[in-house]
Amino acid sequence: MVSRSNTSYDFTNAVVVITGAAAGIGRMAAELFADAGATLALLDRAESVKDVAAGLGSKHTGWIVDVTDAESVTAAANEILALCGRVDVLVNNAGIGPLAPAENFPLETWDKTIAVNLTGPFLVARAFAPLMLARKSGRIINLASQAAVIGIEGHLAYCASKAGIIGMTNCMALEWAPRGVTVNAISPTVVETELGLSGWAGEIGERARAAIPTRRFAKPAEIASAIMYLASTEAAMINGANLMVDGGYTIT
Repeated sequence: MVSRSNTSYDFTNAVVVITGAAAGIGRMAAELFADAGATLALLDRAESVKDVAAGLGSKHTGWIVDVTDAESVTAAANEILALCGRVDVLVNNAGIGPLAPAENFPLETWDKTIAVNLTGPFLVARAFAPLMLARKSGRIINLASQAAVIGIEGHLAYCASKAGIIGMTNCMALEWAPRGVTVNAISPTVVETELGLSGWAGEIGERARAAIPTRRFAKPAEIASAIMYLASTEAAMINGANLMVDGGYTIT
């Protein structure tokens, strides 16, 4: 695992919900928020999310949730709100990235990608936002991608779903910021997680790194640190932004 970054942020009294928290960026974000004192509610389809939560401390809890299932999301949200009393930060991180050529992209793969990457974040935000809005306080961070603003070969559904995240973020930010809840997105380049590297191994990965001005992929801790910044009090005036963490790839 990539080593964690030290953080000076203080989330001692914050309740943080993270989806896709069993591995990758979500798990790294969970570790950093835990280090900063937050109480975590971790969501994932993998049963290991409970072990991840337990490993971070007794005050953290993991829920097995299918973000594409409205009933599953609502049930978890109700349990989390009953247990914790509130939610201060929501990180919509869960996502998938199956690849296929555009001309014969399977419909079932399209539907699943849109369901996990776009409908899921909508369902989760819809479940937790009402209490945030009632309290007139909250931060929502949606994980988009550089694929939201550029085309990437083989990534038809992924690009579409992440572009949708940007549109959804903009609308939520417009409607909810006057009521105390800011909403922002983060768009990483390829991240050095097991999932990220699985599609960018060998020669294709070398070419991709060479095309990034910083000549490397992002580290999970770098994305998790960006998430923490947008969740912090220092970012209170940032709303409706899409923070590119791509080493400059999208400016080339």
